[in-house]
Amino acid sequence: MTTTAPGLDTPLEKLVGAKTAKALSLHLDLETAGDLLHHFPRRYDQRGEHTAIRSLSIGEEVTILGQILSTSVRRMRDRRGNILEVMVGDDDGGRIKLTFFNQGWRERDLKPGQWGLFAGKVGEFRHERQLAHPEYVLLGAGGPERAGGFDDAGGSEGVSEIGLIPAPDAAAEVEEFAGALIPIYPAAKALPTWVIARCVRVVLDTVAITEDPMPSPIRAERHLMDLATALREIHRPSSLEARNSARKRLAWDEAFAVQLTLAQRRMRAAQSPAKPRPQRPGGVREKFDAQLPFTLTAGQIEVGEELAADLAGAHPMHRLLQGEVGAGKTMVALRAMLQVVDAGGQAVLLAPTEVLAAQHHRSMLKMLGPLGRAGELDGDPDGTAVALLTGSLPAAEKRRALAEIAAGRAGLVIGTHALLYDGIDFADLGLVVVDEQHRFGVEQRDALRAKADQPPHLLVMTATPIPRTVAMTVFGDLEVSTLAQLPGGRSPIASHVVPAAEKPAFLDRAWRRMVEEIGKGHQAYIVCPRIGDTAAEEDAPPAEDDGDRRPPLAVTEVAPLLAEGPLKGLRIGVLHGRLPADEKDAVMRRFAAADLDVLIATTVIEVGVDVPNATMMVILDADRFGVSQLHQLRGRVGRGSAPGLCLLVTEAIEASPARERLDAVASTTDGFRLAEIDLEQRREGDVLGSAQSGRRSHLKLLSLLRDGDMINEARAAAERLLVDDPELSGEPLLAAAIANLVTDARAEYLDKG
Repeated sequence: MTTTAPGLDTPLEKLVGAKTAKALSLHLDLETAGDLLHHFPRRYDQRGEHTAIRSLSIGEEVTILGQILSTSVRRMRDRRGNILEVMVGDDDGGRIKLTFFNQGWRERDLKPGQWGLFAGKVGEFRHERQLAHPEYVLLGAGGPERAGGFDDAGGSEGVSEIGLIPAPDAAAEVEEFAGALIPIYPAAKALPTWVIARCVRVVLDTVAITEDPMPSPIRAERHLMDLATALREIHRPSSLEARNSARKRLAWDEAFAVQLTLAQRRMRAAQSPAKPRPQRPGGVREKFDAQLPFTLTAGQIEVGEELAADLAGAHPMHRLLQGEVGAGKTMVALRAMLQVVDAGGQAVLLAPTEVLAAQHHRSMLKMLGPLGRAGELDGDPDGTAVALLTGSLPAAEKRRALAEIAAGRAGLVIGTHALLYDGIDFADLGLVVVDEQHRFGVEQRDALRAKADQPPHLLVMTATPIPRTVAMTVFGDLEVSTLAQLPGGRSPIASHVVPAAEKPAFLDRAWRRMVEEIGKGHQAYIVCPRIGDTAAEEDAPPAEDDGDRRPPLAVTEVAPLLAEGPLKGLRIGVLHGRLPADEKDAVMRRFAAADLDVLIATTVIEVGVDVPNATMMVILDADRFGVSQLHQLRGRVGRGSAPGLCLLVTEAIEASPARERLDAVASTTDGFRLAEIDLEQRREGDVLGSAQSGRRSHLKLLSLLRDGDMINEARAAAERLLVDDPELSGEPLLAAAIANLVTDARAEYLDKG
């Protein structure tokens, strides 16, 4: 009787044992042989190379390759225990101390001269960096020694307490060590990199990879190695050149899978029907254009024509509108919404916060004038009503808004996620505009689109410029329009970093400058990362593992200190996401009316807030914010005729990554350049994976920075392949591989835009 050799879909428990498989599943979400073999090394170490001990940062989880230089055991001060101290270094002169408490017996294993891999969190004691109780595996002529923290529990088989696979023989470990490139894997505390490497070795030696899902003509055209060779070389590279060829093949797999998925979505969208919404001569949009007190920019006119043509089509518009802060995206969106109203439909604008929804409502009513007051005494009979719907509206106002929406009297509807709730019906929803799409989940956008009988047209707006490769990959099923030209009347914004810890006098000067600015009749913002008073910080930046770092500054803590200190005598308002909606609206109205001099706020002012008289912004703990968020915040000043000033206050030390990020923001107001910098400093998975879809990304090697040409070529190849076989029925292996690389959740995300 013949038995089938294990394949990529074989469960790991059949290959490495139940306990190890459970650990791999629990900590790394790896279930099958294919999952493990697609858990690629994040780097490769070589003895004396790339260890960079000198560059280790306090609080960083690291795996280093180093040589034991010395060991010593000393008694603790209370005489009740001992401390083993091991000094490890590399050929670049880097040094770090390993400390073990009451484990002096390890001195027998940790001999000077031995090389090893050591993993742990970098700490500091008496100004000296150290790893306390690190996991380790020793390498060298004698093969692997005891791995710290994993006591053998399996006798001669060497099975650890979490059920690790049998330790490899010494020859294999020595070969791997002497063979130059040692893979370092994304790991977990309970699964250090060498444990993963042992599991990978077992799977590579056991699994048979006999089929390649990539069509052979594409492999030949692009000079790609076969899948089996690529997986072996990425994990156990025979040379740097072979490793690079493996990466090229596997990164192509990822790019091609995404672009095939996107191309299929585009083809299906092009075949689905939508109700055309053509322009109507003499309609409300034409009247609106005629009453504008300014001239539209060339970019606004060009993008407006693109949207008008899409809306008049028989298939749903699916477009991304990106542009610099203040480029006039809202004006472009409003003109498109009015075109839908002219065609008998309704348009809805979904805003991420109640503050922004109310701001949009006020600004649209102001821009429309009588055209936005249909049915009122002073309203234009050819106009429409503009409804605002948020979760905190008083019951009577909410009932009135719901009635106007259901009856179709409100052609324009503005709101927050409250628009997604059951019981809200549209008479004829024709266009959905999503403002600042990165603040919404996929399910929220899809729920709103489902409120139409036929798929409505969709316009997604963002003031965060998107690099070309991100647009092709993350938003590849949307057509992209870009507004790069700023309207006339916008003033320049100067940005400076204020190093508060190094030069506290600079911060004092910042507050004096704010008082001077107020004295000139202008207004100012102060932005804090946190609300304060409670641990629930809904509109704070994502928390990081700060170790001993102090908590981020909070609005409720900073406001009284400034009011009684350097800003005493100024009219100060406070704004954050936990205030009742009517209070938030009242604060914004007072600030817009210049009844407040200074607004101390969280990131609720990040988008959409437009107060031309505000000329100065101070962002406290600026290093706690991302590049794009800082650029968005900065765009709240310089919106009038007076120049803007943005001060980025930080305690980050000079030359640190956080400080370099702030220096980059201060050096340019080019949002597209900042988007590239942001991409350079973020993990690829933040762009391609869980940050967008809510699921772990399966895209591990594809780099949006390095692989722009590959992504472009993959898009063209995908479109060629799908012309004759749109469902890939003739390529079942390729279809299955796409399903593995682009998960259902990822595909849904791409499909929903």
